Amino acid sequence: MGGIFGVASKSDCVMDLFFGIDYHSHLGTRRGGINEAEQNTLNQIVEVPLNELHPFRNHPFHVNDDEKMAETVESIKNYGILNPALVRPRAEGGYELIAGHRRKRGCELAGKSKMPVLIRNYTDDEAVIVMVDSNIQRENLLPSEKAYAYKMKMDAVKHQGIKDENAASVDSADLVGQAAGDSGRTVQRYIRLTCLIPELLKLLDEGKINFTVGVSLTYLSETEQIWVKDCIVSGASSVTGSMATKLKQYSDEGNLTELAVQLILNEKKTETGKVTLTEKKIRKYFPKEYNREQIEQVIYELLDNWKKSQ
Repeated sequence: MGGIFGVASKSDCVMDLFFGIDYHSHLGTRRGGINEAEQNTLNQIVEVPLNELHPFRNHPFHVNDDEKMAETVESIKNYGILNPALVRPRAEGGYELIAGHRRKRGCELAGKSKMPVLIRNYTDDEAVIVMVDSNIQRENLLPSEKAYAYKMKMDAVKHQGIKDENAASVDSADLVGQAAGDSGRTVQRYIRLTCLIPELLKLLDEGKINFTVGVSLTYLSETEQIWVKDCIVSGASSVTGSMATKLKQYSDEGNLTELAVQLILNEKKTETGKVTLTEKKIRKYFPKEYNREQIEQVIYELLDNWKKSQ
């Protein structure tokens, strides 16, 4: 950005010139590009029309009209919004939702036209971090939701260069996972899932492939992932950890072909499962006075006789 900037005012305007004309500039007014009326509502709870509330850009968390949403709607009808949503002003007008997407949808379904919000003037990175931390502890989050949420927060943390106040040096991934109690390694594994093609990520969300397998498949190329997806949806058995490991090994060696994927995912597994006979099930075949040793003796004799007859 170049040029000469100035401020006209009857009072001291040095600080106005310094702070910036909008969210992304360092020059202009200290109010960050918002008008006088918006400045007066900052850090206050106000009623805002629903049509002025816009979803967070690339919001990773789903808002579904499910059973929990029905409960939210009923609560809103009976008690209103107990916790105001969190928003920030948009340069193009209206407000961007940071926390409160489900509450807004609940208000829509409840027939409301406005909802209470707390207005804050967050930067882009601050807004991302607050948005993720406000939602990441929700129950039953899908793997894809956590994956993209953690990726967004990781980018924001790295951009800000945030450090933990209680440690001289903390890995960014550890810092990202603190709000949900996830380790840095877990955060990194979730972020890896964003490398999956959408179809495989959907299968992961549906529980048709497990988390560990999903992480392993992220190391395959897009074409190789498409082969895996085609094989799964065509009726192949579920992808096991050993299968995923073999797929990655073949890919690393440059030997993974579409035929190889089909052969690996359709391998016949030898079942060597153990048989468990509970005492409760066995007891009904013996007199009540039989003790454990007597029962075992009879079972062994019967098995010996069966083996001899084969």
